Amino acid sequence: MASPESRRIRATFVNNQQTIDTPIEAQRQEWEAAVAATNLQLKAVVAPVDLDRIYGEWITVHDSAAAGVVLFLHGGGYTSGSCKTHRALAAHMARAAHTRVLLIDYRLAPEHPCPAAIDDAVYAYRWLLQQGIAPQQIVLGGDSAGGGLALAALVALRDSGTAVPAAAFLLSPWLDLALHGESLHTRAQLDPLTSYNDLRQAATLYLGNLTPDDPRASPLYADLHRLPALLVHVGDHEVLLSDATRLAEKAQAAGVPVQLEIWDTMWHVWHAWADELPEARAAITQIGEFIRRRLNEAICSPSCSLSTS
Repeated sequence: MASPESRRIRATFVNNQQTIDTPIEAQRQEWEAAVAATNLQLKAVVAPVDLDRIYGEWITVHDSAAAGVVLFLHGGGYTSGSCKTHRALAAHMARAAHTRVLLIDYRLAPEHPCPAAIDDAVYAYRWLLQQGIAPQQIVLGGDSAGGGLALAALVALRDSGTAVPAAAFLLSPWLDLALHGESLHTRAQLDPLTSYNDLRQAATLYLGNLTPDDPRASPLYADLHRLPALLVHVGDHEVLLSDATRLAEKAQAAGVPVQLEIWDTMWHVWHAWADELPEARAAITQIGEFIRRRLNEAICSPSCSLSTS
């Protein structure tokens, strides 16, 4: 059953949906302005970091451990979003997982269509390796388009012969820019935030010269063999529900450990409302447990005792 907080928040979405006619630059500025007050109250340390060609931020909280790192790729339809828009979510994850979180400002479309964002995500991961952080100490994650980007980056890393991270978590991932998912229609009247038209416009801007089913842009169509364990969160009321369920089926067929969690009545990336929403806090707790477990499994010997505390 949906919490009272969930019902209250959902009502604000229905009344405040953004039109797809808003210029991209205005969408970017409005999003950053909307989270400015939250960022001022953030109970975390934000440390800018220069990755040579990419701006990033380390997000840490008082109990963040130095041993593990989460590389988190923000959502925003590949056209918006930034370190600023995702600081609060990153702080919640850092606290739940007891790790540092690295956010990056990867290049956005339409100025930089696919595969520029993938190149930046792969670059940031390799930058971590150059800092002496082992692959088994890294977990990759992303929300929405960032979830699709995380999966595309995993495929690119594997194909290049680079050791993949310990695991990855994908929150409401957008994985199919061809927009073939059944839930785009069956959940159209339930999803208060995302629509087929929104996704189609963003896909056009991100694809550039690529076809919608190109695995770089739509990693649902990629070969998933030899990828690390995946945790996938999606809300039952999302138009992107089918992206998550089809990914889980493909991952299982490829022998990839995958944990699919479908959250009743939840909308797109509900995790971002953790300050108000109990379902978001529960989901982030689960993500933190997954991260800690996978980091422990990756660095422990087979005989060591695993801990998720």
